[in-house]
Amino acid sequence: MSLQIGIVGLPNVGKSTLFNALLKKQVALAANYPFATIEPNVGVVEVPDQRLPQLAELIKTTEKMPILPPIKYALVEFVDIAGLVAGASKGEGLGNKFLANIRQTDAICHVLRNFSDANVLRESSVNPEEDLAIVRTELQLADLETLQKQQQPKGSVSKNEKAKWEIIQSFMATIEQGKNLNCQSALEQLVAKELCLLTAKKEIFAINVDEQDLAQADEIRAKFASKLKVQKKQIVVISAKIESELASLVQADQELYMQELGLKESGLARLAAVAYQTLSLQSFLTAGTIEVKAWTIQKGATAQAAAGVIHTDFSKKFISAKVVTFADFINFGGWAACKELGKIRQEGRDYLMQDGDVVEFMIGK
Repeated sequence: MSLQIGIVGLPNVGKSTLFNALLKKQVALAANYPFATIEPNVGVVEVPDQRLPQLAELIKTTEKMPILPPIKYALVEFVDIAGLVAGASKGEGLGNKFLANIRQTDAICHVLRNFSDANVLRESSVNPEEDLAIVRTELQLADLETLQKQQQPKGSVSKNEKAKWEIIQSFMATIEQGKNLNCQSALEQLVAKELCLLTAKKEIFAINVDEQDLAQADEIRAKFASKLKVQKKQIVVISAKIESELASLVQADQELYMQELGLKESGLARLAAVAYQTLSLQSFLTAGTIEVKAWTIQKGATAQAAAGVIHTDFSKKFISAKVVTFADFINFGGWAACKELGKIRQEGRDYLMQDGDVVEFMIGK
């Protein structure tokens, strides 16, 4: 499944710099003036997963391969969307075009400025809390306009249509109070998706700080969770400038530089982890001589649904799944050893997949 995160925020808060760092190459124009980004920059990046190299090494050894099998990581698509300004919902700063780009994403990553570089212009930006308030207000106004265009069903209407109209009215009341939508029921989620409502999307927050502040990341997360009234687990403290420097280094030098900075993971790894958690995602793994790969699924997905992520026909022709935990697969030495020791489970279509399951699907003709 494709996972798309829209990187949004006011102009000059570090969005394009962060985007370039995530892609490990300069593909978005990072410039010190408003609206350096007009068309959205889209790039697919790999989600770091330390389990895959371990699987590849094991497959190489057990299958007596001369080289490692190809490693394919789960993917996240980041979309760099130009800076919003007050009035974007009414078209200010090319706002309508930018809002349309956000509608296509699965989640929104708010980049909030908390760095002190006086040489980088502030365009409407005051502090992270007020910056977020400006962006959220524009998204709410855009959603309100969408909802106000909906027509009340007339005449003899179905129970479902009546329920949808009641939800639309409830959504309008929530947004008029200056609040984002919090869709709980399946029907609420369906209505929000059908109308491409911006304030119903999951949010993550990247607090862009100075290099010296990275050591206090936990304290900064806690502080802004309180100030922004969001959960701490939704927040990543990142230095877009440092990430940009890291992106220019080879892997070994990246690791040394991160050690010097006291970082265990890159910004990409932390953003991806937060995105996965916020969107209730997990990975299952496949391991063979052709490739070793991580596949993204929703938490609570069944084995049949997971098979369909590999190929739609696999879901239709699903027979069963051979499942081994990642720990058992590594500890006991791969497929053959796990089979001999009885560590492989034969699961049916309704089995609920677990993060890190190593799986081989049995598919009919």
